[in-house]
Amino acid sequence: MKVILTHENADFDAIASLLGASMLFPAAVPVLPRRMNRNIRAFLTLYGAELPFVHPDDLPRNDVEHAILVDTQSLTTVRGMADDLRVDIIDHHQLDRDLPSNWTFSGDHLGATTTLLIEEISARFLDLTDLEATLLLLGIYEDTGSLLYQSTTVRDVRAAAWLMEQGARLDLVREFLHHPLEPEQRQLYERLLEKSETREVEGHSVVIAAERAPGFTEGLSTVAHKLRELLEPSALLMLVALDGRIQLVARSTTDDIDVSVVAKHFGGGGHARAAAALMHDRDLEDVHKEILRLLPDIVQPAVTVAEVMSLGVRVLSPTDTVADAAEQMRRTGHEGYPVVRDNQVLGLVTRRGVDRALQFRMTDAPVTQVMDAGDVTITPEDSIESLQQLMIESGWGQIPVVKDGDVIGVVTRTDLITLWGVPPEPSRRLRVATRLEQALSPPLFTLVRHISRTAHDMDIVPYFVGGLVRDILLGQTISDLDMVVEGDAIGLAERLVDELGGRVIAHKRFGTAKWVLPDRLFPSGADDVSAHSERPSSVDFVTARTEFYTHPTALPQVAQSSIKQDLHRRDFTINTLAIRLDPEHWGELLDFYGGEEDLEEGTIRVLHSLSFVDDPTRILRAARLETRLVFELDPRSEELIEDALPLLKRVSGDRIRHELELIFREDEPERALCRLDDLGALSRIHPRLQCDSWLTGKYHFLREQLDPEIWELGNGDIDFVRLALLAYRLDADELRALSERLNVRSGTEDDLLLVRDLREKISLLQESDRPSVIYQLLRPYPGRVLAAVWIAIDSEEARERILRYQTSWRFEEPEISGDDLREMGLQPGPLFGDLLKRLRDARLNGDIRTREEEVALIKQIPAVQEVLDHDQ
Repeated sequence: MKVILTHENADFDAIASLLGASMLFPAAVPVLPRRMNRNIRAFLTLYGAELPFVHPDDLPRNDVEHAILVDTQSLTTVRGMADDLRVDIIDHHQLDRDLPSNWTFSGDHLGATTTLLIEEISARFLDLTDLEATLLLLGIYEDTGSLLYQSTTVRDVRAAAWLMEQGARLDLVREFLHHPLEPEQRQLYERLLEKSETREVEGHSVVIAAERAPGFTEGLSTVAHKLRELLEPSALLMLVALDGRIQLVARSTTDDIDVSVVAKHFGGGGHARAAAALMHDRDLEDVHKEILRLLPDIVQPAVTVAEVMSLGVRVLSPTDTVADAAEQMRRTGHEGYPVVRDNQVLGLVTRRGVDRALQFRMTDAPVTQVMDAGDVTITPEDSIESLQQLMIESGWGQIPVVKDGDVIGVVTRTDLITLWGVPPEPSRRLRVATRLEQALSPPLFTLVRHISRTAHDMDIVPYFVGGLVRDILLGQTISDLDMVVEGDAIGLAERLVDELGGRVIAHKRFGTAKWVLPDRLFPSGADDVSAHSERPSSVDFVTARTEFYTHPTALPQVAQSSIKQDLHRRDFTINTLAIRLDPEHWGELLDFYGGEEDLEEGTIRVLHSLSFVDDPTRILRAARLETRLVFELDPRSEELIEDALPLLKRVSGDRIRHELELIFREDEPERALCRLDDLGALSRIHPRLQCDSWLTGKYHFLREQLDPEIWELGNGDIDFVRLALLAYRLDADELRALSERLNVRSGTEDDLLLVRDLREKISLLQESDRPSVIYQLLRPYPGRVLAAVWIAIDSEEARERILRYQTSWRFEEPEISGDDLREMGLQPGPLFGDLLKRLRDARLNGDIRTREEEVALIKQIPAVQEVLDHDQ
């Protein structure tokens, strides 16, 4: 009998490889291991009946003469194995030992063993069911981190794409790869996370996590996977003390770290990327110390700076001017120069800094005023990883290389690119750090760096979170700063005031602080951001918090928490991302809820099934984000919206109105309004509200034609115009009901009714061609009411008359004043008003144009003649 075997504590790559091998060797029996990860068992419970796997206890009692090992190089025994057993290994790791004569090895260095088998399956044109394609895709995705691990190859990506063509279901892949931890696993995960320590070795981060868990039964590899997914180290060494034994689970993401060395040292096994060991009668603290001693042996130095640096370097002295630096850059094409005095690096002058200085006509200023100050250097023996980390932390793109106290060369970002021959795919952290720098103007970047250092000195961890991170990853520019901190937000703001000035507005109940920036932040020089228009007037700090709802639709209650709990309270996965800003973790992206993947796929997804029940205003927010970002709600979230629509009536008018105002301020608010109409939410605000081609056309006309200065529109008036257009087709009673629902101010309700009133008088505008009549008709209406009606009506003639009134006719006044009438012998009274109105009407209608004509007209009026004749 021929069997197909894999390793114990099997993951999806192991089980998928069993399936793939059974298709290539149909005469062989694919035997399940006795121990499998919990998510594997869950998958097989649901779908195992459709797959060819056999439990080891159910094997026929035949002699096993041939075994095919997949995703492992160690033989798992089953009953009936012959002494001269033939063994064939299929694995995606390099062979780690000499084999007996009756053993063979085939494989290649790929992200997953499944890929090897898929290539052969596709070459043979074998048919797959959707379920088989999905399991095989799970094997590739789990071992390659959804194709994001550094070990992923082009062949893995091609194999995954082929499986998608065969019907693999990504929804199932997502469900089982992100299988939630069981309570026992989660408790252990949280304790390991709290006690984890990170060691930097040869430019690599190695995380060691050790904890005691008596009574823990299974699922350690899943816990290790979650830790690695969160912390993203180069290697993870997890130690768990169970009942009388210690389990080591080791994982690596780079060829520079061979974790099998550690496992073998403790009597275990595995390969360079994944290994394990089980130790009996050992003390956890002793094993932990022993691993620390082994670290230098398992972490190999990567490429060193000496291999990529440029020997010889041009430097500037502190007395050189900006003009000198600009001339050197022009001649050499270099992007930066170290500033050196007596072999001491004082800073770095960049082309960007020089260009900025030239814009401000600082040609004669010393380079010390425009340089990035700091003694940032590296040695030829340092690793490339150390160089990358230094570039991330310092923000410098050119690092001086120092040996024996002398500057002997320079190494640049371009050297890193040249090292790989093609532009490399940056690490996730480097990619995020680069996006961060691109999103912030130089003044803001300088300010954030300073905040980062101050927070670090106070043992406070600052983060960018939520929509700010979303926009950074989407490549948008950031102008406002707000941060969530793990620690004392108010204390951080007060320390910054002590360092740089300004003042703090604090709210101790909520743990928030607004740092109002001073007129001048830094001394004159490279960090002088005070004069830049890009700098904000304040920075907001919020202590990480959690929210809970006492009942559906209620306002949330707030309590202090960790950053993860803070992110959990947010609305959509794409708003649950956070970027760490402390120096040691600068640019590290925290993604607990799959936000980055949804951001890449353009998906709006809620965190949990009660999200819209807790806060139905998220329905309006979903439509706004979906249309602004050109994303799509995932089907499940759209179903949850439908279920939660009745709850909108329980939300306060103020909150509904606030969300509508945010929609009105979008570039194309009609897109969000129409989406709300599609979802059935607009009619829940008022049954007669609708978004159709008429409304979208009017909003477009508003954007293209409305000049706020002409209509004298102030803050909030554009929002009113958009609201008035949305409500334009409602009658007076419906407008009152809408105003009550949205709890608008009395002035807003009055003006909405004025829009309705003027709408009913449009025919009068069309019938009269006398400006004086139009003046009297339009005079009672404020500018924002006129603007709304001007946009809403379709009559070009009426629209032209409203515009003439707003731009010209309303300013028409007679030259004669009340004082002039008094000098003519007339007594103040109602007659004055009547006379001045007649003069204005005559001017508007073109009957008179000069002061003399005004006097002549007045004298023709009988009431005036009577007074003048009496005086004579």
